Amino acid sequence: MAKIQKVAELAGVSTATVSRALAGKASVSPATRLRVEEAAKELGYVVSASASSLASGRTRNVGIVTPQLDTWFYMKVLSGAQHALLDAGYDLTLYHLDANPDPDVSSETNPRRRRLFEEFLRRKRVDALIAVSLELDSAEVESMRGLGKPVVGVGGPLPGVHTLSIDDHAIARLATDHLVGLGHRHIAHISGDPDFELDFHLPASRRAGYEEALADAGIEADPLMLRGADFTIAGGYDATLQLLGDPRVHPTAIFAASDEMAIGAILAARDLGKQVPSDLSVVGIDGHDLAEFFSLTTIDQFSELQGRRAVDRVLRELGSGSTDPEHEALPFELVMRRSTAPPPRA
Repeated sequence: MAKIQKVAELAGVSTATVSRALAGKASVSPATRLRVEEAAKELGYVVSASASSLASGRTRNVGIVTPQLDTWFYMKVLSGAQHALLDAGYDLTLYHLDANPDPDVSSETNPRRRRLFEEFLRRKRVDALIAVSLELDSAEVESMRGLGKPVVGVGGPLPGVHTLSIDDHAIARLATDHLVGLGHRHIAHISGDPDFELDFHLPASRRAGYEEALADAGIEADPLMLRGADFTIAGGYDATLQLLGDPRVHPTAIFAASDEMAIGAILAARDLGKQVPSDLSVVGIDGHDLAEFFSLTTIDQFSELQGRRAVDRVLRELGSGSTDPEHEALPFELVMRRSTAPPPRA
């Protein structure tokens, strides 16, 4: 491998300038940085990660902590974050922690969470932390701040931390209002199971948005039209079988709290001999990769963009040293397809 001295000679600068240029220091002019980068590329020079870390105090590594690894939403957020970090020359370290069942209970009761903040992060393995759909308590936030490491949250508000999230109440209202606007009056909701009330209480927020939209339309909410399930195709399938098999209710539309649940609802309706949307309209939330295949009307929450936005914010804080906390509302959009239509005539 080429030595830094060779790069300095080819670029016509000092070795210190080479180090600063390849570390992205603002003290190096753009022209000089370009000359150094071209020389390094020509000679095949790669900065030693350990040497760079010792010199700058930075690892060029960002940690991401998430409560789940095997669901579509989290994988898309991680994909967006990983691509953004790779483009910026950073590595990613992934930590999997269970969601805190009670945000008022200290992380002292969770040894994995305690070890993450008291041991792993104190070893300076990462320059910053992104928490995806995890409520951090004040001690965890202060632990990161004491180390001078930026923290960015995705999925809900965190006191004293810059956060990014969609408005789950508003997104559910938009889905329900879409069905109301088509003329539906008997709208069921497949919500998250009470046992699935993870941090930030996403299922409860979406239920509240659904119920508020019904109330504003003059529609009385029927508890029998509310079914709980996990956020999977199987969960949506089972909940829809129970709903459509109940002789006490006759829904003409279903609003599912996730696209996978909505896909399960479509499959269940078809197995019961119902046509979507002529017999039953279905709408979901996510913008799932399979939504177009099932012609599913959905509220796209741009999951991959959420990961990219979080990384952009982390890199800005690392570059400027500013940690002024703000809350950034993330975009969402109704994508109409063929799974929704006006209700069938009586």
